[in-house]
Amino acid sequence: MPPIPFRPPALRWRVFRGRDALAEGLLTPGELRSRAWQRLLRGVYADRRLERDHLLRCRAAALLSTPEAALAGPSAAYLLGVGTAATADDPVHVLVDPKRRFGPVQGLRIHTGTLPEADVTRRHGLRCTTPSRTAWDVALWTDVVDAVPVLDAMLRQGLVTAPELATLLARRRRAGAKGTRRVARAFDLADERAQSVPESVLRVRLVLRGLPPPIPQYPATVRDGTVLHPDLAWPEYQVALEYDGAYHAEPDRLHLDRRRLNALTDAGWLVLHVTSQRLYRDFEGLVREVRRALSSRGAPVRP
Repeated sequence: MPPIPFRPPALRWRVFRGRDALAEGLLTPGELRSRAWQRLLRGVYADRRLERDHLLRCRAAALLSTPEAALAGPSAAYLLGVGTAATADDPVHVLVDPKRRFGPVQGLRIHTGTLPEADVTRRHGLRCTTPSRTAWDVALWTDVVDAVPVLDAMLRQGLVTAPELATLLARRRRAGAKGTRRVARAFDLADERAQSVPESVLRVRLVLRGLPPPIPQYPATVRDGTVLHPDLAWPEYQVALEYDGAYHAEPDRLHLDRRRLNALTDAGWLVLHVTSQRLYRDFEGLVREVRRALSSRGAPVRP
């Protein structure tokens, strides 16, 4: 068996700066390079037994940033509880005062801007932006297709509400803030009824291609009185769109899906199905199919 890696008690299950461990005599340069540790960011290491997720990268970023900085944007959303907002491989977003800027640091996305303490909270022991400030920065910094799924999740989890976002936008507009049109677009598209990232991405991309906004999880009543919730729907035209993720291929799930499809069809709905491959590799073909379906039901869209 290989020897057990040397880990001094002070560094077990910890995130730390390599130079500090060397200066305190806890490790030698050779020991720091051993398989006991994983390198997270420039000069920052962690016990290899710790799960490598975005929280771990945020802990590493906090050791490199200035005391007044805060984790922000998608990283703050992750810390606030939106687990789909960032992955272990995504850069950590940090917001700093323009006068205290640091970096660049590979693995960090450093933003500058005013950061009043009213916009700061703490999660997992780390400074991060509040939900409303996080929503604003997500909408401002990221593409609308990436921003809306995060905003959908924040709304669904009750971290923010639509009226709060509207009030924030109005206040920032009056103050002459930059980027309000971009933020408004993302806020307008956000919907707390969305249930998954692919569903949100699909909805936003369809709207950006000029299609009428579909309703997520619309309650459609079928002939026996059962209420079903197709992923996306245009109820005025009884057209629905179902996203078939990997779990839909499971036998029990497939059986239930076919029953739902039959019930919706029997109730007069036209149901289209979308796979991940169609969404990301044949989106133009999908748009044409949706246009034809809506047009066939009298929607004012060109086929």
